[in-house]
Amino acid sequence: MSLVEFTLNGQSVQAPVGQSIFNIAKDLGIAIPHLCHKEGMTPDGNCRACVVEIDGERVLAPSCCRSPTAGMKVQTDSARAQKSQNMVLEMLLADMPDQGHKWLEDRAEAPHGELSQWIDRQGVQLRPQLAALRRDAVSADVSHPAMAVNLDACIQCNRCERACRDVQVNGVIGLAFRGAQTQVVFDLQDPMGASSCVACGECVQACPTGALMPKTHVGNQVVDKKVDSVCPFCGVGCLLTYKVKDNTIISVEGRDGPANHGRLCVKGRFGFDYAHSPQRLTVPLIRKAGVGKHGGAATLESGHDDAALPVMKRMMNVVGVDGDAC
Repeated sequence: MSLVEFTLNGQSVQAPVGQSIFNIAKDLGIAIPHLCHKEGMTPDGNCRACVVEIDGERVLAPSCCRSPTAGMKVQTDSARAQKSQNMVLEMLLADMPDQGHKWLEDRAEAPHGELSQWIDRQGVQLRPQLAALRRDAVSADVSHPAMAVNLDACIQCNRCERACRDVQVNGVIGLAFRGAQTQVVFDLQDPMGASSCVACGECVQACPTGALMPKTHVGNQVVDKKVDSVCPFCGVGCLLTYKVKDNTIISVEGRDGPANHGRLCVKGRFGFDYAHSPQRLTVPLIRKAGVGKHGGAATLESGHDDAALPVMKRMMNVVGVDGDAC
């Protein structure tokens, strides 16, 4: 493996050629603010929250898209880099609604997911002058049965588009218009529920600020427990995590596994309501003797041993007639 040697925050570092400054810093435990970057996606470099200062260069560089060269001197925490990072975070915060959609746990005062997380970590304070320039409110799109679209919280990081286009290869989500009017759209600016969306929910899992959320889990993100499991619907074996509150599943996240790498389909992500259906069997049932399939109360509740007994008797009859054929 070819290595490149450079200086990062005054420390001499060796790293594989082609690896980004962001990932090298991450491996060394150096945190750089970021919003458009997500592991597993192609770096986009459009949020500019991860800029770093490179000695001898006039402009700051997005660390997610830049690889070091031999002898390069990089600072992630210089006064200039931090000023720019914090300015980006503050300007994004200025456009956010007061009532966010993806709280940090149960903190209503930190309602914007990863953006609030970095605001807290960097100690950014929103100036009233910037807050006064907040963009006009955007109406929520709740046309989809499982997902809510709140573009008032969108920072146009492009993660949803890349999740839809590059990860799931559906190509439903795009960016339309220009400048301050740029916005996320579905197909030809259709409501999400009327679009060709297949409801895989990959965009929901990718969104950092709550602009795209499962309808069952908007706002307070505190849950009683998270249960790692395997999707029960087919034999692919996708790994997932159930988020449970008051003994009820309220949302599902894909978990990295050999079959799905964190991805899910519509059934795996949103098809969990069956678990709480009043029609779901919770005890074994035995068909009454002489009662047809549709003949009124055709079954009786039973214990597991009692339910297994008639099955065993029928199996023994089959073995008695056909020998080892079963």
